[in-house]
Amino acid sequence: MPGQAPFQRLQLQFAAHLRDPENNPPPAGIEPRRMAVYSDLFFRSISNVLSSSFPVLHRLLPASQWSGLVRDFYATHSCRHPQFWRIAEEFVDYLREERGAVDGDPPFLLELAHYEWVEMALDLSTLEHDAVDCSPEGDLLAGIPVLSPLAWWLVYAWPVHRLSADFQPATPPEQPTCLVVYRDREDQVRFLEINPVTARLLELLETSPDTGRCLLLAVAEELGHPEPEAVVREGASILEGLRRRSVILGTRPAPC
Repeated sequence: MPGQAPFQRLQLQFAAHLRDPENNPPPAGIEPRRMAVYSDLFFRSISNVLSSSFPVLHRLLPASQWSGLVRDFYATHSCRHPQFWRIAEEFVDYLREERGAVDGDPPFLLELAHYEWVEMALDLSTLEHDAVDCSPEGDLLAGIPVLSPLAWWLVYAWPVHRLSADFQPATPPEQPTCLVVYRDREDQVRFLEINPVTARLLELLETSPDTGRCLLLAVAEELGHPEPEAVVREGASILEGLRRRSVILGTRPAPC
């Protein structure tokens, strides 16, 4: 490009060849064998990061398909974050925003990758339970339940937590898969399968925080349940179970 110094043009040509050697010639004067060493080293580095970040997806795809997927990501995606540990996040962005539907890809490709990334993101997060201001033993009905920042509720079309070499459905089930993926107080990342009603309760906790009782009455109204107090009683047990798992950390007082 005009205005670039010769060394800058050389760097760009070098980088372009590393990312996509089939479509970008190497800089002149570099021995092909040496260039191939660099190309292989860089590609293997990215491939190793992704295979360790997405172990289930890596196992489910044939080796040639996995290599082609990584190669396309490596050649076409421009990373927005400089940190090496965020490559997995960039890979999910690439699948969601750039790759689109490709013949041969499993239909659950994006959702499985996202689920595996969530597990890794929670494992690496620097957030701490104890940094959240709340009363751990507060009344979950009278107070405002406080969600852990290390708990993400997720809804998928595919049963991503069950996918394996022996279970790869061709069509999604009729009901969505609702999960809470969370890091507990022992810093173990775990998941909990929940029903759509509990998922809705967690959505309300996140978007419209209110006392546990008010939120459960709102859920009962949405369901058109004939006995709202029954929903409150059942919901109180659900909230308590979520607190035991550190999905809910405690409560804050309701405003007067």
